[in-house]
Amino acid sequence: MNIFWDAEKYKKDFSFVPQYGEAVMDLLDAAPGSRVIDLGCGNGALTEQLAARGYDVTGVDASAEMLELAREGHQELKFLPGNALDFTLDEPVDAVFSNAVLHWIDADKQQAMLDHIASQIKPDGLLVCEFGGKGCAETVHAALEKRFAAHGLHYRRTFYFPTVGEYAPLLEKAGFRVEFATLFDRPTKQNGPDGLADWIRMFDTAPFSGVDPALAAQIIDETVEDLRPVLLHDGVWYVDYVRIRFKVRKL
Repeated sequence: MNIFWDAEKYKKDFSFVPQYGEAVMDLLDAAPGSRVIDLGCGNGALTEQLAARGYDVTGVDASAEMLELAREGHQELKFLPGNALDFTLDEPVDAVFSNAVLHWIDADKQQAMLDHIASQIKPDGLLVCEFGGKGCAETVHAALEKRFAAHGLHYRRTFYFPTVGEYAPLLEKAGFRVEFATLFDRPTKQNGPDGLADWIRMFDTAPFSGVDPALAAQIIDETVEDLRPVLLHDGVWYVDYVRIRFKVRKL
């Protein structure tokens, strides 16, 4: 995963991430008592929801800071360190659930990641996931790209945002049958008057690596002003999310 998290700020200002994930769970129709992995569980909010639905769930996350929050807030649940490329289990599980995670994995590692996830799922088991799809937050990324260029800098895009047509073959190659797939717009409300700037600082850190902090702050301020007429509606900031959602079954 190509990002490091400010876990406390994530919990405080970006609770919409797990809240939207609750809808993805409706695709998970494994039998009650099934063993489920919440892959990229973050602070454990969705792990708790999965447990409430009757699953024997274990949260897995690569962030030590996020796992600490998860364990503090959900002491009755199980959490393990690991990332999507190398997490290991004692035995294959009935399902893997993942929300807002897979777009953080580099494009050239996606097939290896899906192959690995498949190896941890029983035959006829499920992978249910949602993550950023083609065009996600493109208004913000395009504006940042222009501002970086104006300052003589290259804006590095590290996200992986595929179409259904691009991603379904990767899933099939990993040994899954696609049962449901959709790509849809979901403009997403941000918290507070600095919502857009906070979003950039939380989720778009890689392009600013090595940039002087004062210049980074200037670029963010300039981008916010550029996008104020576009993404600020009635005093509320929105980011132009596009999501991709899959339910697939291991053959």
